[in-house]
Amino acid sequence: MLERLPPPVWVATRPALEALVNDLAHQPRLAVDTESNSLHAYREQVCLIQFSTPQKDYLVDPLALNDLAALTPIFANPRIEKVFHAAEYDLICLRRDFGFNFANIFDTMHAERILGCEKVGLDAALEKYFNVTVNKRLQKADWGARPLTRDQMEYARLDTHYLILLRGQLQRELELASRWDLAREDFARACRVNGTAPASPEPWERFAGRRDLTLRQLTVLRELAATREEIALRLDRPPFKVIVDEKLLVMARRVPATLGDLEKINLSPRQIQRWGAEFLAAAARGAELETVRRPPPARPPDEAALKRLDKLKAWRKKTAQQMKVESDVVLPRPYLLSLAERGADDLQHIMQDSPARLERFGAEIRNILGG
Repeated sequence: MLERLPPPVWVATRPALEALVNDLAHQPRLAVDTESNSLHAYREQVCLIQFSTPQKDYLVDPLALNDLAALTPIFANPRIEKVFHAAEYDLICLRRDFGFNFANIFDTMHAERILGCEKVGLDAALEKYFNVTVNKRLQKADWGARPLTRDQMEYARLDTHYLILLRGQLQRELELASRWDLAREDFARACRVNGTAPASPEPWERFAGRRDLTLRQLTVLRELAATREEIALRLDRPPFKVIVDEKLLVMARRVPATLGDLEKINLSPRQIQRWGAEFLAAAARGAELETVRRPPPARPPDEAALKRLDKLKAWRKKTAQQMKVESDVVLPRPYLLSLAERGADDLQHIMQDSPARLERFGAEIRNILGG
């Protein structure tokens, strides 16, 4: 049964933001979450930031505040623990939109994964520990629309309201399971979202590795994908809401020349009426232009590296089954690939930022790799 909670504090003015920052700066621990509009806009952006302390819940409106730099010291302060659930996506979005750097986080979802919980969604945790049921219908709401409804505000505040209590419970369970050391070093590694994101590929390059498309078809696809991006940008909506990938691929294979051809591909009458001419023009360009070149294939690992990888995967899977966790909890993928590539001689260096795993599994890994 949901307790009766006071309304969350809406933060949409400079004085309100200053009051929030003053409160957060004096907290040893606070909960954080974000809501974005990835399903409703061409360029996703953070549309709401939720904070909770033991005393208050705050909802920060980035769309009304043109500068959130005052929050920078909060996220970067190693003396203030920031509690997230499924932190990776939130950290990426906050870094992308506001340039925040991060120190000292606790990820309740990852803590549950290390404990081997079968269900690691926040809704499952709230029901399990606090008997709170979340309205899942709002997960796909348009968080960029204003004003937010009362239901949206209540949904958003529940994403952080119980996180500090949940974090305390999970730390106790991690300590009892002798896995707190694994969690702490994973939380520290999660902060390494800091830095510059790699450049995004051209839209068509996502399909460049498909061998069921000829170079000519890939060239047509390049023009179709670029047209879809232009339309999506113009409408400020995600590209898949203009036309889905599957139909784009069918167009690339068939190279439609008439509106009737688009009907045969099962584009809707509305799609044909609004954008049919643009897609036909794109297909015609792709049929005439010089063909694209596929990116060169990645250099395959040598035979010895592949053998090491197979051995490590088999050991990791067996160990994970014994611990009743997923395999990457035992040995995260970056370590797995580096060890397979470089072997046991570099074990100490590769796992220098994972001393708990090095101590726990180092001898077994060295034995498996023959070092």
